[in-house]
Amino acid sequence: MNRKSIWLYLLLVCLSTSVLGQSTNTKHVITHKRKTITTKPANGQNPYPAWGVFPNDDEQVRKIMMHVTLGTPDSIATAHWDYCDHITIRRVGGEHAESKDIEIGRMLTPYGSVYSKGWEFKWSVDVTDFSMVLRDSVEIEYIHSGYEPTSVGWALTIDFEITPGPPHIQPLAIQNMWNGSYRYGDPEKPIEEELGAKEFTPVKGCEVSRFRIQHTGHGMDQPKGCSEFCSRWRAIQFDGEEVHYRDLWKNCGDNPLYPQGGTWIFDRALWCPGDLQQPDIVDVKTNQGKHQFTMTMEPYTATNKNQPHERINSCLIQYSAPVNKHDVELEAIITPNDRPLYRRSNPRCYDARVRIRNLGSENLKSLTIVYGTEGFETQVYKWKGDLPYYASEEVTLAGIIKHSEGPNRFMVTCKKPNGRKDAWTGDNTLTSRFTPAKSLPKDLIVKYRTNFMPQDNDINLVNFAGDTLFQKLGASLAPDSIYTDTLHLPIGAYEMALTDTAGNGLEFWFMKKQGTGYLRLFDMDGHMVHCFENDCGDGELLVFNTVDEFKTDVENPLYDFIIYPRWVKDVFALEVYTERTEDMEVVIMTNGVPVERHQYVKAKSGFYNIDISHLKDQRYIVEIYMNGVRRYKARISKSQRDYY
Repeated sequence: MNRKSIWLYLLLVCLSTSVLGQSTNTKHVITHKRKTITTKPANGQNPYPAWGVFPNDDEQVRKIMMHVTLGTPDSIATAHWDYCDHITIRRVGGEHAESKDIEIGRMLTPYGSVYSKGWEFKWSVDVTDFSMVLRDSVEIEYIHSGYEPTSVGWALTIDFEITPGPPHIQPLAIQNMWNGSYRYGDPEKPIEEELGAKEFTPVKGCEVSRFRIQHTGHGMDQPKGCSEFCSRWRAIQFDGEEVHYRDLWKNCGDNPLYPQGGTWIFDRALWCPGDLQQPDIVDVKTNQGKHQFTMTMEPYTATNKNQPHERINSCLIQYSAPVNKHDVELEAIITPNDRPLYRRSNPRCYDARVRIRNLGSENLKSLTIVYGTEGFETQVYKWKGDLPYYASEEVTLAGIIKHSEGPNRFMVTCKKPNGRKDAWTGDNTLTSRFTPAKSLPKDLIVKYRTNFMPQDNDINLVNFAGDTLFQKLGASLAPDSIYTDTLHLPIGAYEMALTDTAGNGLEFWFMKKQGTGYLRLFDMDGHMVHCFENDCGDGELLVFNTVDEFKTDVENPLYDFIIYPRWVKDVFALEVYTERTEDMEVVIMTNGVPVERHQYVKAKSGFYNIDISHLKDQRYIVEIYMNGVRRYKARISKSQRDYY
């Protein structure tokens, strides 16, 4: 198939009008479509190259978003470990073209053992900076690292969403900068020398030089935990002047992908399991003549010089000056939005949130934002601020989020940046699909069982006005105790937040000494109407509306299951909450293969002790079926060694 035929085929298959994106047509180039990927244990690197046909050089490109989806494979079990994978532009222009080797994305895989057939999660990153090389035939390579057996893996999809339109800034040149894995703290090979200065001479017309960097820390030196588990700083200088400084640390307890099957809550060196890393971007104004970037890191001496290392891939993109004075982009509707990536903030009853970005040369100081749910009257918000070029900001749009039954569409449009006409309106409007916040009865019973460390957890219930109507402060509660409260709430919108200052939720498999707890809501007849996730990291938010006439769906009751401990020496307890007797089966599995089954006829709520002392020490997956329907899946680890 020749290039023209391939491009026409892709247009027919993938061309779409972006209902949830810009108001202009977008094109999709899918290089990997549910490709089953596994590791290569022999060397720890398994490349998956694939070609895509991108727009011609003469086609205008406004924006390119790269969407990366990982899911359960069709024929093997889901992979387990958190590995660092790289997405690169390998070659441009055909099979015999020169290798480019430009990293455009970095995927940190989740702990996937608890995910079943049909599961998938999609992440996104802006790769417009590579628009000048994402042209014609391009080979995109996904490099999957790690040493897992090939009996587990992922279903990988890479989808480039291309928005046509006039660029807000013209790319002129691109070059790699620091690229590699650098030892950190090795006195025989100091990272300061490895990260020596990089000089460059701007091409004609360059006025903005953009330094784009992907950087993650790996390895675990004792006692500080570098590089994966130690916080340290990194600074970037341009012509001797510091232009960027940051702590190389990322909070993982607020990950929207939760729970996972491993130590997903542990904060790490600028990465978390189950995350497509967002690069750091540093823009500097550039004139003609030679210039220099330098990078420095906090001084450190390793105990084991072979352990800590920094994976750094960076490039320099030279741009013209911004094309227009007044140009704003509506980047995202964060709430209301059903997209799993925004799970931590949704659903919502009030106060929508969006993210705007200034693409104009003049600082953005005012903006009109029109918003509302389709079918209802729109509202107007007059934003004021001071955003320089390429800066972004989250904006809260106050008011009740109106909705009808079933799926809804929320629409937002940005107008009049600095009171002027926007240079290009194709990226000023977004629409999101959202499901309304759940409805609950006005009268609720709250049952809260603390774990062994109640001081870490607080519960707060607030109304639309921000008034606190109910509160449980952990500092005043006893460990491993049950508290029952009755709430009588007026008709309205409410937020109930379970927060955890330690970032490990009400229970976490790796921390037996923390114990386990639960937070459940019931109607006045004793039917459970909501159950918070225990393994929730920093906490979990429930937003709901109270209604006059609420009817609990007793035909489809809710369940709750707790396994404790999940780091097991011989016996674990299974706590079951069910509102009717059902046949229960507990299946213990490894690598997707059952090793034993425990069956209970007409099981009721209560505790069931399960002895696994005869099984060998390793990780297992526990699945629980009620009347033949799987209701729960969790990871346990059998080990005789000590634990937290």
